Amino acid sequence: MGRRNRSRHPKIELVMEYVYILIGSAIVAVAFNVFLLPNRVASGGVSGISTIMYALFGWQPAYVQWALNIPLFIAGVVLLGRQFGIKTLVGTVFLPFVVYVTKGIDPATHNPLLGALFGGIGVGLGLGIIFRGRASTGGTDLAAQIIHKYTGLSLGMCVILIDGLIVLTAAFVFDIERALYALIGLYVTSKTIDLVQVGLGYSKMALIITNEEEKVRQAILHEIDRGVTKLPAYGGYTDHERPMLMCVVQQSEFTKLKQLVKSIDPSAFVVVTNASEVLGEGFRRT
Repeated sequence: MGRRNRSRHPKIELVMEYVYILIGSAIVAVAFNVFLLPNRVASGGVSGISTIMYALFGWQPAYVQWALNIPLFIAGVVLLGRQFGIKTLVGTVFLPFVVYVTKGIDPATHNPLLGALFGGIGVGLGLGIIFRGRASTGGTDLAAQIIHKYTGLSLGMCVILIDGLIVLTAAFVFDIERALYALIGLYVTSKTIDLVQVGLGYSKMALIITNEEEKVRQAILHEIDRGVTKLPAYGGYTDHERPMLMCVVQQSEFTKLKQLVKSIDPSAFVVVTNASEVLGEGFRRT
């Protein structure tokens, strides 16, 4: 109550979103040139297609990415009727530009497994930053949305089909081993995106049913200095009202919470789960 609003000015927020897009696109492009392309790891998306085209015909990956990204962006606007916005267009154009500018960088490794792992981390890191800028790099994501609209398939299934087709093509163009490396790269990319989005700091959410509800509530409020939400609940067997306490704490506070509840009511029923992202007072603001 009465705290000053710490949110950024809207113009500063918009500038930061464009900064995220440019930095994220640059990271994706460098990871592609340093890890994925030299090891022929076609881990889905337009970058995977450009890797295959480079191996087959020697076409510069940046040109292939421009040739696919820009028409897909236009098709998305026309067919889906959405306002994708300038930010997505910036990512669509800027990423291949950085791929072109950094094409002369020496590969970091010629081991395809290391290329898939660290390429996946780099691409996931870059995409996660781009998503924080509330944009995307277009590409096969837009193609998946178009297929989703006109076939009725789920969006996730459309993405899997497109990336799977690219990986399957890589198996024929290169070999099955390279396709397996590509799958590793895809998996690592998805996990890294999640990590960037929600961070490392998992919190714990506890649901507490106790006969000493008021004592436990006061102890959490004053000894751990965390908020508590009181939820209405009823016993399934007795149908008696048994209020349930919900509390979210940091990892470092969790042991103290357990000990506190046990000391007050050893028979308390406690359910604990991970809370991967918590926004609000005492946690992240945005």
